[in-house]
Amino acid sequence: MSVTTQMPTHVPVLGRGKHRSARRGACFMEMASYLAGERWSDHPRCTHPLLASVARLVNDNTADDDRQLLAPLIPSVIGLRGDDPHWDVAIARRALTTALPVAPEVRQRTICVGLLSCERVLDQLDGRPAGTLSPLSRDALASAPRAWDWARCFSTGRTASSLTVFRRRAAPAMVIISVGGIVEAQRTDCPAMLRGLLAAVITDCTDLAASPPTLVAGEQPVAHRRPKVATAGRGG
Repeated sequence: MSVTTQMPTHVPVLGRGKHRSARRGACFMEMASYLAGERWSDHPRCTHPLLASVARLVNDNTADDDRQLLAPLIPSVIGLRGDDPHWDVAIARRALTTALPVAPEVRQRTICVGLLSCERVLDQLDGRPAGTLSPLSRDALASAPRAWDWARCFSTGRTASSLTVFRRRAAPAMVIISVGGIVEAQRTDCPAMLRGLLAAVITDCTDLAASPPTLVAGEQPVAHRRPKVATAGRGG
């Protein structure tokens, strides 16, 4: 998907949290709403809700000096949305796999459980054999073998969440936990990791937007539509 929207010459400095107007600054998604011609909001309709949540979390957990480096990514999220539940799985999985290798051990078990949950949803969506792991998840899980072993025992016999529960509750929680894990690692490259996470999620969504509609069991084909640790509901 190509995005032709250009950043204006003079834009507000990106800041943390919500802003009442551009005169008071803007967060990543508020600037996206402005460029898309929508009402000023950090929850614009032009972007997939979970992708927008990643953008807000990355924006709010990036220091002021580094936050301005996010600006070139803003046009890429405009019009990037789809109804296919694969989008929610892909976004959550990307966040989890990015965080797992660096997150504190206390977070790793939860992240591993989340990854296995994502894979169970994919088993359901794609008709895969139970217990299948995508290469992305397998590589990340291998970076934390003790947490992976614990998560496998914890998850034994569990079935996939309903798609509604996964999309409304589980996936957003996974994104919050993942960004929190990256921030809590207190690495010097944390800003670059957060920026890389957002860029990778945008790439994943762009690829999904270009793929054919997916047939979910029991449903009609889904059409794609294009037109300090924060929480998903917090502005920024």
